[in-house]
Amino acid sequence: MHKALSMLGIAAKAGRLVSGETAVEQAVRREKAALVIISEDASENTAGKFRNLCSSHQIPFIVFAPKAELGRAVGKGERSSVAVLDAALAEAVIKRI
Repeated sequence: MHKALSMLGIAAKAGRLVSGETAVEQAVRREKAALVIISEDASENTAGKFRNLCSSHQIPFIVFAPKAELGRAVGKGERSSVAVLDAALAEAVIKRI
C-alpha cells in the first residue's frame, strides 16, 4: 500500500479526516480542511467542483488514487473525495505523494 494511503488511514482513525462529497464540501466551506484529495477516477464534474472550491478557499487539492483504494484506506466503501482536517497530517500526506 502506498504510504500516503496509510497516512489517510491514520487520519481517519484519529478522527481528522472526512470523506464523501457532502462532508468534504462542508469542511472546505467551513475552512476546516487542510487538504482535499479527489480520486483519479472521479467524474469531471466532481473534480472541477472541488478544484474551484479549493482554489477559492486556498486549500491544497490533489488528484490521487482510484476510488476503491481511497475508500479502502479510510475504512469505507469507494470514495471520490476525502479531506484531511489536520495541517500536520496533510503535510505528511503531501510529502508522500
